[in-house]
Amino acid sequence: LPDTQHYSEKYPATFLAQTKWIAEQQKDRNIAFVLHLGDITNKNTPKEWDNASKALAVLDDGKVPYAFCPGNHDYSEGGLCKDRTTRLGDYLTVERAKRLPTFGGTYDKERDRMENSFHLFSAGEREFLALALEFGPRADVVRWANDVVAAHKTREVILITHSFIYYDDTRYDWRKYGTKQRWNPHAYPVAKATDDDVTDGQELWDRLVAKHENFVLTLNGHVLEDGLGRVETATPGQRTIPQLLVNFQMRPNGGDGWLRLLEFRADGKTVDVRDYSPTRKQRNESPQNRFSIALAPVGKA
Repeated sequence: LPDTQHYSEKYPATFLAQTKWIAEQQKDRNIAFVLHLGDITNKNTPKEWDNASKALAVLDDGKVPYAFCPGNHDYSEGGLCKDRTTRLGDYLTVERAKRLPTFGGTYDKERDRMENSFHLFSAGEREFLALALEFGPRADVVRWANDVVAAHKTREVILITHSFIYYDDTRYDWRKYGTKQRWNPHAYPVAKATDDDVTDGQELWDRLVAKHENFVLTLNGHVLEDGLGRVETATPGQRTIPQLLVNFQMRPNGGDGWLRLLEFRADGKTVDVRDYSPTRKQRNESPQNRFSIALAPVGKA
């Protein structure tokens, strides 16, 4: 579920249609987990959070486990990302998350907040860890994330964070590209307000992903233009990690209900990527919306 911000603000029926379709399809498609890539709301208002909460409650009722990460629009009054204040915790609480059997825990310095969390789930005799990190994660959040991944060495780790790769198939890298890449976390007011305590894609790769050999995939939203991108990078252990950008907010009606399906194949290596809209009842067959990726195997510790 990439960037639902306009649905929460203006098209709540579309957000509901997405989660209802997921719940209805869970059995037939063997849907094991749902990942929301941030910008849950557009302006961080109570009305938007209420709409988002109601849509995600469909997954609660249907018992489809899910994780989410906040995007820049989920912070500060008006969604302007001036600081780390958010209404997320008023609606998507730790207590609510604990009702799902997949809930693993939250950032150890903010145990009562859901901006950073991890989740443990099984599918097809495989053990996964979904790691959900805030927009431009703080340095100590990255420290915590390293601890979580290190404690689950045999699990296949999927990272979701709102900003990681850019639409031109590069990673966000403030040091290398600066303002040439728009919407880097370092360019937001929250960076200026916190002595630049934010992390972009390249920094997160260096300080987290590349330090472990059990990451298999990263996913992010956030980026405009065509809102699509793919990067593949080898770890020090020569495992190639796909990194995917997907964002549909620029499409008509706030995104036309498009969501991304990651279909894990029985060979244990291949993931077929498909984009589908339950409101349009349509698949997108273009090469950027229908393709396959290979996941590097994770060794048993």
